[in-house]
Amino acid sequence: MDKIFTALGLMSGTSMDGVDASIIKSDGHSKFDNVLDKYWEFDVTLHKKLIDLRNEIVTKDKLIKFSNELKIVERELTIFHSKIVNEIISNYTGNIDLIGFHGQTIFHDPGNKISKQLGDGRLLSQLTKKKVVYDFRKNDLQNGGQGAPLTPIFHNLLANNIFNDFKDSFSNILNIGGISNITKTVINKDGLKNKIEAFDIGPGNCLIDEWMRKNSNKKFDKNGLTGKSGMNNQFLFNQAIENFNFNSYKNSLDIKDFDISFARGLSLEDGCATITNFTAYLIAEGIKFLHKKQDYFSNKYLICGGGRKNNFLIKTIKKYLNNFENISIENIDNFNQNGDFIESQAFGYLAIRSYLGLPITFPDTTRCPTPLTGGSIVKNF
Repeated sequence: MDKIFTALGLMSGTSMDGVDASIIKSDGHSKFDNVLDKYWEFDVTLHKKLIDLRNEIVTKDKLIKFSNELKIVERELTIFHSKIVNEIISNYTGNIDLIGFHGQTIFHDPGNKISKQLGDGRLLSQLTKKKVVYDFRKNDLQNGGQGAPLTPIFHNLLANNIFNDFKDSFSNILNIGGISNITKTVINKDGLKNKIEAFDIGPGNCLIDEWMRKNSNKKFDKNGLTGKSGMNNQFLFNQAIENFNFNSYKNSLDIKDFDISFARGLSLEDGCATITNFTAYLIAEGIKFLHKKQDYFSNKYLICGGGRKNNFLIKTIKKYLNNFENISIENIDNFNQNGDFIESQAFGYLAIRSYLGLPITFPDTTRCPTPLTGGSIVKNF
């Protein structure tokens, strides 16, 4: 019988609003139990420093120019995470074997084999007295992969568990975080999954969040109410679609692959509506792309990530999928899952797989040439 590990997964997404933390138990294969999920919000100062740094670092040369600032903020971010970990440890009666530390993505450029996640694993290990697994993308990037998406192996596990609990619910996982990605359930005629495929398909919350930050005192469009109250500017929307060149779904995406300049000059509400329509259209096109492929897979999509709470975005995605292949889109929370913490749970699971030397990226997820393990493991106490 394989050992069951207890791991604490830590995830800070592109919204840069705070840290999701999850304790999970798993053997790194098919066994999985979720123990705890909790969220910690960044203070205003740290949030602003992260946003400002990400806005400044638009090329690899800027990583060098802002290296001192990066070190300072990385230390602050790591200390913030350490306080979370130590608070959890003090209140948890069991032992935590590993910490899966994603860190904060500042710059992602797979073409140059660079993905900068702020987060000092050695310092976190020292401050928490725990083994830390971090820098999950490096091995994949150095060996020809895109470095993202990383979570499909965990999404596949969830899809299996959901199928076991809800026998008629073979599903793909649509994660709408800062970037949207799909883990595709490929099944044979006997109803058995035989491979994992995943794709980044476009923006998720990143453009909507940026519009709200720059044009209001809000960090995001809660429930999609601002977008819903505006009007889609059809001319600017059509122009944005025409100017957007997305030839392939083979590459991973960064939020810097998109911008909101096409909505400049619109009111808060109309700009939000137009950007939401643009986002929804690209997500719908990504789903359609999958359905043009010849292999057999589910028509059901379970949505996780913050974007699932934007009712206007989800309604608009469904609008662009009208009359297409009888596609069903449902909230993953309806299947005994907490859609807010799928990614933090995933990094607990990835930490266990990395520790065991098991692959976390695959040719059909990150386009690496062969299945690869990843994650640097450090014990600094």
